[in-house]
Amino acid sequence: MALKGIAALLVLATALPLIRTNVGLVRSLDFPRLQIAVALAACLVGLLVVSRDATALVLAVAMAGALVLQARHILPFTPLATTQAKAAAAGDPGAHLSLLVLNVLESNRDYARALDLLVRESPDLILLLETDAAWQSAMAPLRERYPHRVEQPQDNTYGLLFFSRLPLRDPTIRYLLQEDVPSLRTTLVLGDGEPVTFYGIHPRPPHPGHSSAPRDAELVMVAREIEKGEGPTIVAGDLNDVAWSRTTQLFQNISGLLDPRQGRGLFATFHAHYPFARWPLDHVFFSEHFLLSGLKRLDGVGSDHFPISVTLCRAPHAAAVQDKPSATAEDHEDAQAAIEAVR
Repeated sequence: MALKGIAALLVLATALPLIRTNVGLVRSLDFPRLQIAVALAACLVGLLVVSRDATALVLAVAMAGALVLQARHILPFTPLATTQAKAAAAGDPGAHLSLLVLNVLESNRDYARALDLLVRESPDLILLLETDAAWQSAMAPLRERYPHRVEQPQDNTYGLLFFSRLPLRDPTIRYLLQEDVPSLRTTLVLGDGEPVTFYGIHPRPPHPGHSSAPRDAELVMVAREIEKGEGPTIVAGDLNDVAWSRTTQLFQNISGLLDPRQGRGLFATFHAHYPFARWPLDHVFFSEHFLLSGLKRLDGVGSDHFPISVTLCRAPHAAAVQDKPSATAEDHEDAQAAIEAVR
């Protein structure tokens, strides 16, 4: 009986996210799809071994269907799928740009470990999230290496620090939806003078008892802004959403940005302390103007997030060899609904 109860709960956990809702508990079930899929497979085998009555067989069919649904979400983020962002060849011309994203965990005070990693990796751009005044002070040595910076420390786990070797134009901290949740928009200037629009974002996550509407709307707002613009664009941060969710897919379709994970792997960045409960929360999306030169999940630094590192190549032929996502009429309707849900 206990195994049948677990089976029913796993099927329910798979079915609930099919409902169009902003309820945090339901939307949170988008996150552990891999874990649910593994549990479904194990429970399916176990149930068929110990019981083959009518109820068990019905549950077995339901679990098989649920497993297929979970696999459809996960498989695009494995090497079994086609890559969305194409790899740069060794001899490809164009400027290279490296970026490291790290949610430091505000309560984590192992500053030296994080600083050592940043100095060792030495990317062109660093985006640190959950940074308060103590983290700002501890990261001060980076100022000698990175002459261009945007610093917005906050003590509510939504502060951010941005360090750049590239010149910045019009760096702006914006509060798109909530007055205590900042995001960054700036223009990076490549060595040849070409501008690249950069967004650093960290929307609030959905939790049981909390709506996903603010997160969803913020992602849609950024996507719409990108859709109206043109030229090379990068979006990075802790989106508090997984790569395979309906909201992230909507964000990509509206913005037209590429996900380097597709066809390569999960590169799960959270939770760093629990190997059995990890999913991809920290992201770097970019426009078809770039090819992918490198993608790494780095060693932990005491945070509950792993750092993620991406290296891009601004290749002249990149757009010709990549198919960017595109939005349907239904996507635009869903985007409008996401905006209206927070009004």
